Amino acid sequence: MREFDAQVVSCDREGDRFRVILDKTAFYPTSGGQPHDIGTLGDVPVVEVLDADEGGAVERHVVHYTTAEVPPGTVRGHVDWPRRIDHMQQHTAQHLLSAAFIELFGFQTVSFHLGKEMSTIDLSAPAILARHLEEAERRTNEIIFEDRPVVIRFGTAEEFAEQGIRKKVERDGILRAVEIEGFDRQPCGGTHLARTGQAGLLLIRKLERRRTDLWRVEYVAGYRALSTARGDFGLLTEAATLLSCGPADVPAGISKMAAERREQFSAAKHLDERLALLEARALLREHDESRGAPASEANSTEPRVVAAAVPEATAAYLGLLAARLAAVNNVVALLVSREAGHVVFSQSKGLPCDLGAALRESLKQFGGKGGGSRDFAQGNLPNPGDADAFLARAKSVLLP
Repeated sequence: MREFDAQVVSCDREGDRFRVILDKTAFYPTSGGQPHDIGTLGDVPVVEVLDADEGGAVERHVVHYTTAEVPPGTVRGHVDWPRRIDHMQQHTAQHLLSAAFIELFGFQTVSFHLGKEMSTIDLSAPAILARHLEEAERRTNEIIFEDRPVVIRFGTAEEFAEQGIRKKVERDGILRAVEIEGFDRQPCGGTHLARTGQAGLLLIRKLERRRTDLWRVEYVAGYRALSTARGDFGLLTEAATLLSCGPADVPAGISKMAAERREQFSAAKHLDERLALLEARALLREHDESRGAPASEANSTEPRVVAAAVPEATAAYLGLLAARLAAVNNVVALLVSREAGHVVFSQSKGLPCDLGAALRESLKQFGGKGGGSRDFAQGNLPNPGDADAFLARAKSVLLP
């Protein structure tokens, strides 16, 4: 039912919305893992629909929340059909998928959620493997392609239990059940298709372990499956174009690129280590020359403070260079990346300076943040142009 006529029983303001109750409705309220319908009452948008208990089961109502007042009298309701058919496809597909897991492996569905883009079922099972997903997906699609009728039945929980249902329910009174001919019967109040063929196709998208014996299966069906498959093909085609290969060769192309990247990363790391060693020696030599002392002099009780603004240095390289300098006896290294503003302090083992505290104090007047241990600290200088002034400040903090 896409359209219907009803009488407005009440319409009350609730915050910035209106709470409308009708004498009858075709709008589905949020329930059982399925979201509510939207649509219009007259020309007023319906934005949410809930099942509300107004003081007891006898006074239970479906409440329509609207963006404007709905006047008393007869009103024409319109259900947003694209949203409704999407929900019908996902929900009917869930019944099929849950029944397939029971039939094939005895895995019981313990919960269901119909999401905006993806839907999920939670299965109770000791383990779920790829073959379980493939077989359940195939069995579900077999039932979809056979276009079996979906029939609504009414009866008590006891009557349905005698006839055979997938999952026991604990509810009194007359229940509504959804029966898929020769495959599944389950009490359910949700919206469903007239035939399984209307679900089109089901695709399982993801498996996630939630607990030791609980697994979440993510799936799409109907128009969502079509849209998802089209999106996957678009991504695959784009990847093939970027790799200059056919779609079938994309995995091999990515594997080759990943191997090359690992080799290049390893080679770059070795080069950085060699460069850091050479640059550390150069900085130590410059420091000794600026003091007018020979490079071999390393017995002074005063730490050799090597302060430098290093051009084009990443944070990782700056840390590597600082470690190389600290490997030399009696050295304190104060380094800053001239372009990026990365800051690293390090010192040889056994020196008394607290570099973490010194770094925080030095960065205060420049608006930077950082910290670390006594022997190693790092941070960031917001304005790299302050590199020289910062180094001067850092030296004055360390050597007052």
